[in-house]
Amino acid sequence: MPILKASKKSVRKDEKRRERNDYYKSALKKALDFAKKSNYSEEKVAEAIKIIDKLEAKGILHKNTSARKKANLMKKLQQSKESAS
Repeated sequence: MPILKASKKSVRKDEKRRERNDYYKSALKKALDFAKKSNYSEEKVAEAIKIIDKLEAKGILHKNTSARKKANLMKKLQQSKESAS
């Protein structure tokens, strides 16, 4: 247990941040799962990309991680379009 007042505050802040990060990361996982289940439809992929951009702006995802996830989504979207036609 922390003894100093600043350390106690740090623990409180860390807990809040952890909960917020868990919420956003689970939202991202759900969006990616919905995109996969919809066979990468344009609407679901656009939703997932929107969430990825939001998390990058908030600093929850690193910019390279978000770029990789978006690139993979777009690649799978193109593959699903080609297989459909």
